[in-house]
Amino acid sequence: MEPTIHQLLCFRAVVAEGSFPAAAEKLHRSHPAVFTAVKNLERELGLRLFDRSGYRVALTEAGRAFDSHLLRFLGEFDLLRKHAAQLGMGREADLRVVIGDLCPMPQTLAMLRRFFRQHSDTRLHLHLEAIGGPWERLFDDDADLIIHHVDKSDPRLEFFDVCAVRLVPVVAPGFMRVPITRTIRPSDMREYVQCVIRDTARHSPTRDFYLVEGARNITVSDQLMKKEIIMQGMAWGHMPSFMIANELRSGRLISIAGRHLAGGRAKLVVARRRDRPHGPVGNSLWRFLQSEARAVQRATGSAHAIA
Repeated sequence: MEPTIHQLLCFRAVVAEGSFPAAAEKLHRSHPAVFTAVKNLERELGLRLFDRSGYRVALTEAGRAFDSHLLRFLGEFDLLRKHAAQLGMGREADLRVVIGDLCPMPQTLAMLRRFFRQHSDTRLHLHLEAIGGPWERLFDDDADLIIHHVDKSDPRLEFFDVCAVRLVPVVAPGFMRVPITRTIRPSDMREYVQCVIRDTARHSPTRDFYLVEGARNITVSDQLMKKEIIMQGMAWGHMPSFMIANELRSGRLISIAGRHLAGGRAKLVVARRRDRPHGPVGNSLWRFLQSEARAVQRATGSAHAIA
Protein backbone atom coordinates (compact mmCIF):
# COMPACT_ATOMS: atom_id res chain seq x y z
CA MET A 1 0.00 0.00 0.00
CA GLU A 2 1.01 3.63 -0.56
CA PRO A 3 0.77 6.47 1.96
CA THR A 4 -2.62 8.19 1.88
CA ILE A 5 -3.45 11.90 1.96
CA HIS A 6 -5.16 11.27 5.31
CA GLN A 7 -1.94 9.87 6.77
CA LEU A 8 0.09 12.78 5.43
CA LEU A 9 -2.34 15.35 6.83
CA CYS A 10 -2.29 13.64 10.23
CA PHE A 11 1.51 13.68 10.27
CA ARG A 12 1.59 17.39 9.29
CA ALA A 13 -0.95 18.25 11.97
CA VAL A 14 1.14 16.57 14.66
CA VAL A 15 4.19 18.53 13.50
CA ALA A 16 2.26 21.80 13.43
CA GLU A 17 0.41 21.32 16.73
CA GLY A 18 3.22 19.60 18.66
CA SER A 19 1.26 16.62 19.97
CA PHE A 20 -1.15 13.89 18.92
CA PRO A 21 -4.05 15.16 21.08
CA ALA A 22 -3.73 18.69 19.69
CA ALA A 23 -3.52 17.35 16.13
CA ALA A 24 -6.63 15.24 16.70
CA GLU A 25 -8.52 18.28 17.96
CA LYS A 26 -7.46 20.34 14.96
CA LEU A 27 -8.49 17.63 12.51
CA HIS A 28 -11.70 16.76 14.41
CA ARG A 29 -10.54 13.18 14.71
CA SER A 30 -10.00 10.93 17.69
CA HIS A 31 -6.57 10.68 19.27
CA PRO A 32 -6.26 6.93 18.42
CA ALA A 33 -7.24 7.58 14.79
CA VAL A 34 -4.46 10.16 14.33
CA PHE A 35 -1.92 8.03 16.20
CA THR A 36 -2.76 4.98 14.03
CA ALA A 37 -2.58 7.00 10.80
CA VAL A 38 0.94 8.22 11.63
CA LYS A 39 2.07 4.74 12.70
CA ASN A 40 0.77 3.31 9.41
CA LEU A 41 2.56 6.08 7.49
CA GLU A 42 5.84 5.19 9.21
CA ARG A 43 5.29 1.54 8.39
CA GLU A 44 4.54 2.28 4.72
CA LEU A 45 7.65 4.46 4.42
CA GLY A 46 9.90 2.24 6.50
CA LEU A 47 10.97 5.31 8.49
CA ARG A 48 10.71 6.45 12.09
CA LEU A 49 9.40 9.99 11.70
CA PHE A 50 8.87 10.86 15.38
CA ASP A 51 10.97 10.37 18.49
CA ARG A 52 8.42 9.46 21.16
CA SER A 53 10.89 8.93 24.01
CA GLY A 54 10.47 12.40 25.54
CA TYR A 55 7.61 14.23 27.17
CA ARG A 56 6.65 15.67 23.78
CA VAL A 57 7.03 14.01 20.43
CA ALA A 58 9.82 15.40 18.27
CA LEU A 59 10.77 14.88 14.66
CA THR A 60 13.66 12.59 13.92
CA GLU A 61 16.25 13.65 11.37
CA ALA A 62 14.40 11.60 8.76
CA GLY A 63 11.13 13.17 9.89
CA ARG A 64 12.48 16.70 9.40
CA ALA A 65 13.69 15.89 5.89
CA PHE A 66 10.38 14.22 5.04
CA ASP A 67 8.38 17.16 6.41
CA SER A 68 10.24 19.75 4.33
CA HIS A 69 9.35 17.86 1.13
CA LEU A 70 5.81 17.20 2.36
CA LEU A 71 5.15 20.93 2.83
CA ARG A 72 5.93 21.54 -0.84
CA PHE A 73 3.78 18.59 -1.89
CA LEU A 74 0.78 19.69 0.18
CA GLY A 75 1.09 23.22 -1.19
CA GLU A 76 0.93 21.87 -4.74
CA PHE A 77 -1.91 19.52 -3.78
CA ASP A 78 -3.91 22.44 -2.38
CA LEU A 79 -3.44 24.39 -5.62
CA LEU A 80 -4.56 21.32 -7.57
CA ARG A 81 -7.73 21.01 -5.46
CA LYS A 82 -8.56 24.69 -6.00
CA HIS A 83 -7.97 24.35 -9.74
CA ALA A 84 -10.25 21.30 -9.84
CA ALA A 85 -12.91 23.23 -7.94
CA GLN A 86 -12.67 26.06 -10.45
CA LEU A 87 -12.95 23.62 -13.38
CA GLY A 88 -16.00 22.07 -11.77
CA MET A 89 -17.78 25.39 -11.34
CA GLY A 90 -20.33 26.50 -13.86
CA ARG A 91 -20.99 30.16 -14.48
CA GLU A 92 -21.85 31.73 -11.15
CA ALA A 93 -25.46 32.82 -10.62
CA ASP A 94 -24.32 35.49 -8.12
CA LEU A 95 -21.22 37.55 -7.37
CA ARG A 96 -20.80 39.59 -4.19
CA VAL A 97 -18.74 42.77 -4.50
CA VAL A 98 -18.03 45.16 -1.63
CA ILE A 99 -16.96 48.75 -2.33
CA GLY A 100 -15.08 50.59 0.40
CA ASP A 101 -16.01 54.11 1.47
CA LEU A 102 -12.94 55.72 -0.14
CA CYS A 103 -13.64 54.38 -3.65
CA PRO A 104 -14.22 56.90 -6.45
CA MET A 105 -17.86 55.90 -6.99
CA PRO A 106 -18.52 57.16 -10.56
CA GLN A 107 -15.53 55.31 -11.99
CA THR A 108 -16.05 52.19 -9.86
CA LEU A 109 -19.75 51.87 -10.66
CA ALA A 110 -19.13 52.57 -14.35
CA MET A 111 -16.65 49.69 -14.49
CA LEU A 112 -19.09 47.30 -12.82
CA ARG A 113 -21.92 48.45 -15.11
CA ARG A 114 -19.85 47.74 -18.22
CA PHE A 115 -18.83 44.31 -17.00
CA PHE A 116 -22.24 43.10 -15.85
CA ARG A 117 -23.90 44.29 -19.06
CA GLN A 118 -21.80 41.62 -20.74
CA HIS A 119 -22.52 39.05 -18.00
CA SER A 120 -26.22 39.59 -17.40
CA ASP A 121 -26.77 35.96 -16.36
CA THR A 122 -24.77 36.63 -13.18
CA ARG A 123 -26.51 38.74 -10.56
CA LEU A 124 -24.41 41.41 -8.84
CA HIS A 125 -24.85 41.81 -5.08
CA LEU A 126 -23.25 45.18 -4.36
CA HIS A 127 -22.53 46.49 -0.86
CA LEU A 128 -20.97 49.73 0.40
CA GLU A 129 -18.95 49.29 3.60
CA ALA A 130 -16.64 51.56 5.58
CA ILE A 131 -13.29 51.13 7.35
CA GLY A 132 -13.20 47.51 8.61
CA GLY A 133 -16.46 46.43 6.96
CA PRO A 134 -14.98 45.29 3.61
CA TRP A 135 -12.24 43.22 5.28
CA GLU A 136 -14.74 41.60 7.62
CA ARG A 137 -17.12 40.65 4.83
CA LEU A 138 -14.26 39.14 2.82
CA PHE A 139 -12.92 37.03 5.67
CA ASP A 140 -16.45 36.03 6.74
CA ASP A 141 -17.01 34.67 3.21
CA ASP A 142 -19.71 37.30 2.63
CA ALA A 143 -17.84 38.80 -0.35
CA ASP A 144 -16.13 37.39 -3.42
CA LEU A 145 -14.17 40.57 -4.06
CA ILE A 146 -13.60 43.93 -2.39
CA ILE A 147 -12.33 47.31 -3.59
CA HIS A 148 -10.72 48.91 -0.56
CA HIS A 149 -7.35 49.39 1.15
CA VAL A 150 -5.88 46.23 2.71
CA ASP A 151 -2.92 44.94 4.67
CA LYS A 152 -0.71 43.94 1.75
CA SER A 153 1.39 41.67 3.97
CA ASP A 154 -1.60 39.38 4.67
CA PRO A 155 -0.79 36.06 2.93
CA ARG A 156 -4.49 35.18 2.66
CA LEU A 157 -5.04 37.92 0.07
CA GLU A 158 -4.26 38.38 -3.59
CA PHE A 159 -4.72 41.90 -4.94
CA PHE A 160 -3.74 44.50 -7.50
CA ASP A 161 -3.55 48.27 -7.15
CA VAL A 162 -6.38 50.49 -8.36
CA CYS A 163 -5.56 54.02 -7.23
CA ALA A 164 -4.13 56.08 -4.39
CA VAL A 165 -6.50 58.38 -2.53
CA ARG A 166 -5.16 61.49 -0.78
CA LEU A 167 -7.07 62.46 2.38
CA VAL A 168 -7.18 66.18 3.12
CA PRO A 169 -8.35 67.82 6.38
CA VAL A 170 -10.82 70.55 5.39
CA VAL A 171 -13.20 73.13 6.85
CA ALA A 172 -15.86 75.45 5.47
CA PRO A 173 -15.05 79.18 5.27
CA GLY A 174 -15.66 80.85 8.62
CA PHE A 175 -15.68 77.57 10.53
CA MET A 176 -12.56 78.28 12.55
CA ARG A 177 -12.31 81.14 15.02
CA VAL A 178 -8.58 81.64 14.42
CA PRO A 179 -6.56 82.26 11.25
CA ILE A 180 -5.74 79.11 9.25
CA THR A 181 -2.00 78.46 9.08
CA ARG A 182 0.23 75.49 8.29
CA THR A 183 1.13 75.18 11.97
CA ILE A 184 -2.29 73.95 13.15
CA ARG A 185 -1.91 70.93 15.42
CA PRO A 186 -4.44 68.15 16.10
CA SER A 187 -4.70 69.47 19.67
CA ASP A 188 -5.81 72.84 18.27
CA MET A 189 -8.82 71.12 16.70
CA ARG A 190 -10.03 69.60 19.96
CA GLU A 191 -12.47 72.45 20.57
CA TYR A 192 -14.13 71.96 17.16
CA VAL A 193 -16.64 69.27 16.17
CA GLN A 194 -15.11 66.58 13.94
CA CYS A 195 -17.06 64.57 11.37
CA VAL A 196 -16.04 60.89 11.15
CA ILE A 197 -17.18 57.83 9.21
CA ARG A 198 -18.85 55.02 11.12
CA ASP A 199 -16.99 51.68 10.96
CA THR A 200 -19.46 49.17 9.49
CA ALA A 201 -17.63 46.09 10.80
CA ARG A 202 -20.12 44.04 12.80
CA HIS A 203 -17.90 42.01 15.12
CA SER A 204 -14.32 43.16 14.53
CA PRO A 205 -12.68 45.76 16.79
CA THR A 206 -13.68 49.29 15.77
CA ARG A 207 -10.96 51.31 14.04
CA ASP A 208 -10.67 55.08 14.02
CA PHE A 209 -8.54 57.07 11.57
CA TYR A 210 -7.49 60.69 12.16
CA LEU A 211 -9.75 60.94 15.20
CA VAL A 212 -8.76 63.79 17.54
CA GLU A 213 -8.97 62.44 21.07
CA GLY A 214 -11.29 64.40 23.32
CA ALA A 215 -13.07 66.26 20.51
CA ARG A 216 -16.83 66.13 20.01
CA ASN A 217 -17.79 64.38 16.80
CA ILE A 218 -20.59 63.74 14.37
CA THR A 219 -20.66 60.20 13.01
CA VAL A 220 -22.02 59.53 9.51
CA SER A 221 -22.28 56.47 7.29
CA ASP A 222 -20.75 57.69 4.02
CA GLN A 223 -18.44 60.26 2.47
CA LEU A 224 -21.19 62.20 0.68
CA MET A 225 -22.97 62.92 3.95
CA LYS A 226 -19.65 63.79 5.56
CA LYS A 227 -18.87 66.25 2.77
CA GLU A 228 -22.24 67.96 3.18
CA ILE A 229 -21.83 68.22 6.96
CA ILE A 230 -18.44 69.87 6.50
CA MET A 231 -19.66 72.23 3.78
CA GLN A 232 -22.52 73.33 6.01
CA GLY A 233 -19.97 74.38 8.63
CA MET A 234 -21.21 71.83 11.16
CA ALA A 235 -17.83 70.05 11.55
CA TRP A 236 -14.42 69.55 10.03
CA GLY A 237 -12.89 66.33 8.74
CA HIS A 238 -10.66 64.48 6.32
CA MET A 239 -12.03 64.04 2.80
CA PRO A 240 -10.77 62.20 -0.31
CA SER A 241 -9.19 64.84 -2.55
CA PHE A 242 -11.03 63.66 -5.68
CA MET A 243 -14.37 64.43 -3.98
CA ILE A 244 -13.51 68.00 -3.03
CA ALA A 245 -11.21 69.22 -5.82
CA ASN A 246 -13.82 71.65 -7.21
CA GLU A 247 -14.75 72.93 -3.75
CA LEU A 248 -11.10 73.59 -2.89
CA ARG A 249 -10.58 75.50 -6.16
CA SER A 250 -13.71 77.61 -5.66
CA GLY A 251 -13.00 78.30 -1.97
CA ARG A 252 -16.16 76.56 -0.73
CA LEU A 253 -13.84 74.33 1.30
CA ILE A 254 -10.43 75.23 2.76
CA SER A 255 -7.57 72.81 3.44
CA ILE A 256 -6.07 73.03 6.92
CA ALA A 257 -3.30 70.55 6.08
CA GLY A 258 0.11 71.54 7.32
CA ARG A 259 3.19 70.48 9.19
CA HIS A 260 1.32 68.78 12.05
CA LEU A 261 -2.02 67.95 10.42
CA ALA A 262 -0.72 66.38 7.25
CA GLY A 263 -3.66 64.27 6.13
CA GLY A 264 -2.81 60.92 4.62
CA ARG A 265 -2.98 58.54 1.70
CA ALA A 266 -4.83 55.28 1.22
CA LYS A 267 -3.89 52.86 -1.56
CA LEU A 268 -7.00 51.16 -2.90
CA VAL A 269 -6.80 47.68 -4.34
CA VAL A 270 -9.06 45.01 -5.75
CA ALA A 271 -8.64 42.07 -3.37
CA ARG A 272 -9.96 38.54 -2.94
CA ARG A 273 -9.15 35.46 -0.92
CA ARG A 274 -6.17 33.49 -2.17
CA ASP A 275 -7.37 30.35 -0.37
CA ARG A 276 -10.82 30.20 -2.04
CA PRO A 277 -11.74 28.89 -5.50
CA HIS A 278 -13.12 31.47 -7.94
CA GLY A 279 -15.49 30.69 -10.78
CA PRO A 280 -15.21 31.74 -14.44
CA VAL A 281 -17.24 34.96 -14.10
CA GLY A 282 -15.34 35.93 -10.95
CA ASN A 283 -12.04 35.40 -12.74
CA SER A 284 -13.30 37.38 -15.74
CA LEU A 285 -14.28 40.26 -13.44
CA TRP A 286 -10.84 40.12 -11.82
CA ARG A 287 -9.09 40.41 -15.20
CA PHE A 288 -11.50 43.13 -16.38
CA LEU A 289 -10.92 45.33 -13.32
CA GLN A 290 -7.18 44.81 -13.69
CA SER A 291 -7.35 46.10 -17.25
CA GLU A 292 -9.43 49.12 -16.17
CA ALA A 293 -7.27 50.16 -13.19
CA ARG A 294 -5.13 52.59 -15.19
CA ALA A 295 -8.21 54.57 -16.27
CA VAL A 296 -9.27 54.96 -12.62
CA GLN A 297 -5.79 56.18 -11.72
CA ARG A 298 -5.96 58.82 -14.44
CA ALA A 299 -9.44 59.92 -13.40
CA THR A 300 -8.42 60.35 -9.77
CA GLY A 301 -5.02 61.90 -10.52
CA SER A 302 -3.13 59.02 -8.90
CA ALA A 303 -1.42 57.42 -11.88
CA HIS A 304 2.01 58.09 -10.35
CA ALA A 305 1.07 57.62 -6.70
CA ILE A 306 0.98 53.81 -6.53
CA ALA A 307 4.13 52.34 -5.01
